[in-house]
Amino acid sequence: MVVNGSVYIIGLFTFLIHITESMAYGMRIAGVRTRQIAIAMSFVTSTLLISRLSNMFQAPLLGAMVDSTVMSNSAAALKVLASSFRIIIFAGFLGSFAGAFFTPTAIYLFQKAIKRFLHCGSLPLVVLSVFHPENTWKIITAFRFPGIRGLKNISLKNIPKTFLIINIVVTSVYTIGVLCSLMAGASLPHLRSTASQLSGIVNGIATVLFTLFVDPSGARITDQACHGQRPESDVKSVVFFLQMGRLFGTLVIAQLLFYPFSQYIMWVTEYLGKTIV
Repeated sequence: MVVNGSVYIIGLFTFLIHITESMAYGMRIAGVRTRQIAIAMSFVTSTLLISRLSNMFQAPLLGAMVDSTVMSNSAAALKVLASSFRIIIFAGFLGSFAGAFFTPTAIYLFQKAIKRFLHCGSLPLVVLSVFHPENTWKIITAFRFPGIRGLKNISLKNIPKTFLIINIVVTSVYTIGVLCSLMAGASLPHLRSTASQLSGIVNGIATVLFTLFVDPSGARITDQACHGQRPESDVKSVVFFLQMGRLFGTLVIAQLLFYPFSQYIMWVTEYLGKTIV
């Protein structure tokens, strides 16, 4: 099996997407500590621009990889594509792991960024201040290793378990949704356009679960901590278990679901092809 070198470029963009999304969890803690929840959540959206830009560059490369497989028109090429996609999924796990590792540093920097924003009132100015030599050095020296001491107050006692479990499913599905539709399209080249539009039947499930169960529960705990109705340790526990769920989801569940979900999209694609034609 020979894996195309572009896989590693796509893997890099996937890594950036997941490290950004994983570190963004830490914004909840920064918001509680600064008592600026609205600004913190706004910063989450701004931070995820890195993820969106990475996805913008990643998408055409994935499309080119599928086109190359279709032109090869062989079972061997399909196997290589499937293996390449599994490498990309693993890159997502590495990004999530790196994000969890750098979260203590990210929380510290997010707090500084929020305070800087309160002072200057402009996000572009906050970003530009990063490039000042003095501030750049402060950011470099702000690195904090995750420590055992930081985990001593982590507990599931006051945290709803359901939304943590659903988070694992959501993360797993988001990781593979587009890849499954592309895999289905490569397997059914005559219906490739139809298959490529069906990632929503996978990601749509995750979106509904996230909107109804994951995001509101996390926001409720964060708001309660900000208003003194819960200890900050509860928010730390939420962030920790969300990240651990993300790690497990991308490393194990996403890999397990990749093949059956690809087959599921293939089945829907073939059904639509027969029905419409």
